Amino acid sequence: MATQWCPYIGKNSWPELLGTNGDYAASVIKGENSSLQVNVILVGTPVTPDLRCERVRVWVDESRLVVKTPTAG
Repeated sequence: MATQWCPYIGKNSWPELLGTNGDYAASVIKGENSSLQVNVILVGTPVTPDLRCERVRVWVDESRLVVKTPTAG
């Protein structure tokens, strides 16, 4: 996992949310850890390459379905 440098956040990956609605996935993640910043992002959108322990990007397709495992970092 890419987030081993962020051990204090607890759970840092949500593979069970693949294929679900992105907004639903974001609410599940936020419900598990309200201190995380969760962003739903369309695949192909440019983003900064920096790693942040408190950030989770939920990558969705045009149908708003999660296409990558949401991971902190």
